[in-house]
Amino acid sequence: MSASATGREDVSYLVPLFSAAAAYRGDNHFFLLPDPVPGSSLIKDDEPLKAWGAAKFIQSSFSAGLIQVEALTKLVAVAGQIDPYSPWTLLRAALENFATAVWLLHGKDRDQRRHRVLSLWAEDFRNRAQHESDTNHVAGPRGRTGQERRAEVQQLADSLGLPKLMKPEATGIISEAAASAGLDPTSTQALWRVASGFAHGRFWPNLRASEVRGAMPTTNGGFVLNVVIDDEQLKDMAEACRKLLEHTAKRYKARSNSL
Repeated sequence: MSASATGREDVSYLVPLFSAAAAYRGDNHFFLLPDPVPGSSLIKDDEPLKAWGAAKFIQSSFSAGLIQVEALTKLVAVAGQIDPYSPWTLLRAALENFATAVWLLHGKDRDQRRHRVLSLWAEDFRNRAQHESDTNHVAGPRGRTGQERRAEVQQLADSLGLPKLMKPEATGIISEAAASAGLDPTSTQALWRVASGFAHGRFWPNLRASEVRGAMPTTNGGFVLNVVIDDEQLKDMAEACRKLLEHTAKRYKARSNSL
């Protein structure tokens, strides 16, 4: 199987997403979402969470999503190329980040929102502990290991009377965030699955999200297929990212400025 560049084809369907992300671009950086104002709904969520509030996590997730969209922008606008893998891989990461921000901004009540963000912090520290184990990292005299920080987060959750912290799953986050942003949860989850398949070099996404443009016979009786990206499905993925991006910004503004 070969991958064809499609840089000369019409990819204007990506422009709405690129424009939405460009609104946060400075000369050589992206603007962070502003810190919530005192007394706002988001501040009240975060008050007992010490350094592990939602605002910091939302800002980081949103910024990561913007940078991933920017990488695709450069691939299209500067390199003039779209291969069958890179756009899906970049938009998969952006979708996960924007969805995470939306998921943290929603929730049926304050306890659920606190439980969500503390669960993400616990998972962050669990992953950090794994890396520390891989690299034989030793914390300094005043330092804490990822495992110790994770225990602190769980203790905080217990002190607030929250349920045992969970391991957040991407599918659940994406599905719930999609519903909050007015997207179809199942369709959005399906797009994420295809994107994940491309990111991991699996075979099946080529059957579901690629177009065959040619076939060259081989000496052993097989064929080398010339495939390009399925524009309709990539358009749907880009639209899902745009809507989650814009919903994050709108919801964050409302919750960081009002009671």
